[in-house]
Amino acid sequence: MSLTLADYWQNIWSLRDEIWLSCQQTFVMVTIATVVGIIFGTLLGIWLYLTAKKQIWDNKLINRLVGLPIDFMRAFPFVILMVAIAPFTLILVGARIGPLAASVALSIASIPYFARLVEQSLREVPKGVIEAAQAMGASDWTIIFRVLLVEARAGMVSSITVLIISILSYSAAAGMIGGGGLGDLAIRYGYYRYQTEVMVAIVLLLSVIVIFIQSVGNFLARKLDKR
Repeated sequence: MSLTLADYWQNIWSLRDEIWLSCQQTFVMVTIATVVGIIFGTLLGIWLYLTAKKQIWDNKLINRLVGLPIDFMRAFPFVILMVAIAPFTLILVGARIGPLAASVALSIASIPYFARLVEQSLREVPKGVIEAAQAMGASDWTIIFRVLLVEARAGMVSSITVLIISILSYSAAAGMIGGGGLGDLAIRYGYYRYQTEVMVAIVLLLSVIVIFIQSVGNFLARKLDKR
């Protein structure tokens, strides 16, 4: 017997508590990974930029030593990363599965990804602005915190927006191996139990979240862009 639209809605509504719990789990994963990614990714991104050719701390060797591991981690498949670091995750958070366990892998994946985004944002700062600051006798640290980061703030906000959306996507993939969250819910009900309406509802919910995040990011970026 075919189900009606009302039946589909009833199936989804009956899972409202699980959907809310999954939203909370996704929020925990995304928040932890975003904070860790921004802190350490920003530091690495600044270092990559400053040690690049013709920059303040030009050092090809150090730039390569930092850049190669970052590129390697960016190319590492996320699901395999979660499995590979399971022993480390167990030591760190006391569990191999669940939102906190998934947050470890998400954080590790977010750091190199955001580092390259930060480096790219800093590269967009006009060279003349930096040269003007140097001509006025500004120290390296002053140039970093009062020139580079200030001038790149709009690009940084856009980069953070991209990071959050990417982590949200990864968090859905984490559900495949017990990470919890909306991805886990969609797989359990939409794939294993053949309740396609549940998977469609989760996809629509994730799409709304992504659109909201992107809209807020675009708004803030426009406000901060003084060019």
